[in-house]
This record gives sequence, C-alpha cells and structure tokens, in this order.
Amino acid sequence: MRYNHGVRHGIGFLVVGLVACGPKSGPTTVQPPNGGSGSGVVTTTDLGAGSAKPVPPGEAPDIGCLTSTCVFHGGGAGYFTCLAGGNGTCFHFGAACTPADACMFDPTANAYKQCTKPGDGTCLAWGAACAPASKCMYDARDKLHHTCEQVSGGTCARYGALCSP
Repeated sequence: MRYNHGVRHGIGFLVVGLVACGPKSGPTTVQPPNGGSGSGVVTTTDLGAGSAKPVPPGEAPDIGCLTSTCVFHGGGAGYFTCLAGGNGTCFHFGAACTPADACMFDPTANAYKQCTKPGDGTCLAWGAACAPASKCMYDARDKLHHTCEQVSGGTCARYGALCSP
C-alpha cells in the first residue's frame, strides 16, 4: 500500500513538472502578493536567447526549465540524452539519442563526422567530416567537452575552455 501511495505522488509531481515546464510564449504577468490591488507587472522572457527583463524586487522571475541535450559518452561510445551536466561533462545520462544535425563523434577516427545512418545512439554509416554548430567538442584525451577555437576537418586543432555539452 505504501508503494502505491509513493508512486502516485511521484507521478503527480512529474505531471505537475511537465505542465509547469511546458513551452511558454508571450508576456508573463506577475500579480501583486496577497491578492493586492494593482495591474501586476508585465515581464517578457526570451528563453531561446536565455535573457529576460528584470522583475521588481520581491517577485520571482520566470526562469524556464532545464533542457536536455544529446551528448557523446566516451565510456559508452555513443550518444545519450544529458539530463544534468556542466564543466565539460554530463553527470546524468538518459536514453540513447542522435544529435539534431547528425554531426557525431567517431571514437575510432577520433573525429567528428556526419552520420548518414544513425542507430540507437551510435552511427552505422559515416559521411564527411563536420563540426557541431556549437563548437563544443569532445576531447578524447581528457574525456571532457571543450570549446574548439580552431576546427580542422572534423577535429579540433586548438581546444579552449570547458563547455557544457
């Protein structure tokens, strides 16, 4: 009986989280606390650019929700959904995935290539050399992601600072 109760609460929180983190568009109105009078404060949030106009003190801004990315996992030699990460690595992996642009790291060639036939987080057939649009590339030497300052034929000739995959 306790298990069912816990599972139901977990599902409830998941549903609330999904609804709360759904796509947002347009202005957000923040009402005065305790049902006070006034028209509220209108703020606009551009989640795509990661910026927002400031909100008055004492009111919570709409910060949006975390988004997952599709990153290379060196130990798994494939791509997986990154549910939490930073400092050049992913801390919590989810399901296998394929990056939107299909530019994937080939661990055999130690280079990025266009995947012409993706399959379950790996590539079954490789195409020409490429580089991720973000220039956040996996470095097999330290097994971390760095900003590539000089892309060269699917490899990075000069790595810069760590980046979030």
